Amino acid sequence: MMECAKCKREIVLSGKVSRQSICPYCGAYLHSCLNCRFYAPGRHNDCNEPQAEPVSDKRGANFCEYFEVRGTTGSGSKSGGSKNNARERFEKLFGA
Repeated sequence: MMECAKCKREIVLSGKVSRQSICPYCGAYLHSCLNCRFYAPGRHNDCNEPQAEPVSDKRGANFCEYFEVRGTTGSGSKSGGSKNNARERFEKLFGA
């Protein structure tokens, strides 16, 4: 699953995100910097991947070979999840 960077809705993936993939809800490109886990505004080229080529249009589809889907927040909401949800995941992971 992934969350669209534009409309923030969760999208169920059925394979890799191709360059032509678009959000079924808002039509935004999914293979874009904004949907990549390496996207980091303020960093050099706005990217945490040091070998990635610069991309001028961060919203548009690109050919970056380092693209990896940025995951969802796990809550399905725009707020980034609740503290209780984070605590539950922590306890499940570490058995606390």
